[in-house]
Amino acid sequence: MHAWPASEVPALPGKGRDLRIHDTATGGRVTLAPGPVARIYVCGITPYDATHLGHAATYNAFDLVQRVWLDTKRQVHYVQNVTDIDDPLLERAGATGQDWTELAERETALFREDMTALRMLPPRQFIGAVESIPRIIPLVERLRDAGAAYELEGDIYFSVEADPHFGEVSGLDAEAMRLLSAERGGDPDRPGKKNPLDPMLWMAARDGEPRWDGASLGPGRPGWHIECVAIALQYLGMGFDVQGGGSDLAFPHHEMGASHAQALTGDYPFAKTYVHAGMVALNGEKMSKSKGNLVFVSALRRDGVDPAAIRLTLLARHYRADWEYTDAVLEEATARLGRWRAAVSRPDGPGADALVEEIRAALANDLDTPAALAAVDRWAATQHSSGGTDEGAPGLVSRAVDALLGVAL
Repeated sequence: MHAWPASEVPALPGKGRDLRIHDTATGGRVTLAPGPVARIYVCGITPYDATHLGHAATYNAFDLVQRVWLDTKRQVHYVQNVTDIDDPLLERAGATGQDWTELAERETALFREDMTALRMLPPRQFIGAVESIPRIIPLVERLRDAGAAYELEGDIYFSVEADPHFGEVSGLDAEAMRLLSAERGGDPDRPGKKNPLDPMLWMAARDGEPRWDGASLGPGRPGWHIECVAIALQYLGMGFDVQGGGSDLAFPHHEMGASHAQALTGDYPFAKTYVHAGMVALNGEKMSKSKGNLVFVSALRRDGVDPAAIRLTLLARHYRADWEYTDAVLEEATARLGRWRAAVSRPDGPGADALVEEIRAALANDLDTPAALAAVDRWAATQHSSGGTDEGAPGLVSRAVDALLGVAL
């Protein structure tokens, strides 16, 4: 599976700052200090519908992480998956009478178009669950053979008790985990499980559903969490720098994935830092495909909305905040984009070296994009009110906003 084309990231004078970011596992901020190559894994879409603003907000957050790292003169090894076989995809295909593979391919293609328009930096590896099945099967077999997994009516379950660190990613108690497991694709009430929280690694073939030869596991298809583990271990290895996704992935997805990997390898941790983006709401409820209250990036683009304005809409809220989308929010972003473009269109302006450092400092402080945008607003306001004489300033501002915030002026 291929990703999307990369937009050029302008080079800036000087060097950026190391990123301090909120780590879900510790509940506090940590300073990310990767080696020369920073490693990040971000969980991707289940492609049964187009990219909505909740998706875009999540990928925007981790695009910023990459941009901060690039500004520190590091390379970035970014991996993202596509869950192109899962219950929601099959259910949508069945409800609409579509072939599930065609549905997945179409929506993945649309996702690529949206990411390109929003200037999201692409992953080095963009890997589907289906193409990962040959990697997944041996991992499930290893877990089973090591006693970390067991069979129940043909299905293979992971035993959460096989990992002494289980629970450390989300920090939730057993009852909270059980409730979220039931809500987010688990089956805590299934009779015969050793622990209600045990997640499925391999689902035995069901009538009318796609299946693969699982070798000693029998025909079937993979569970959700083991997919990301197989991909991350293949391309990044243990102890990579950041595991990212929306806040609804902290449990069960990231919790279970960490335990799978730690039980498989005997090493700890799976990821050094767990970073989660907030949820976007519409009409008082979290944007959700199941609820249908979605604002699609592709629909906004078809309506003529500048992708840079969509990106500024996302940047105006802190990445960890839950917030609600309204037409007024987009109008504010469109107006801001107009002010910024008018400001950099002049032949000279107020000196911008200090502004670049303000943006860097804001982003290094847990990706504080509202502070970064406010700094650019102040420079633009000065430009519009009194101007300046620095001929290089407008170009520097334009390059900095592009390089650090991903907004093309």
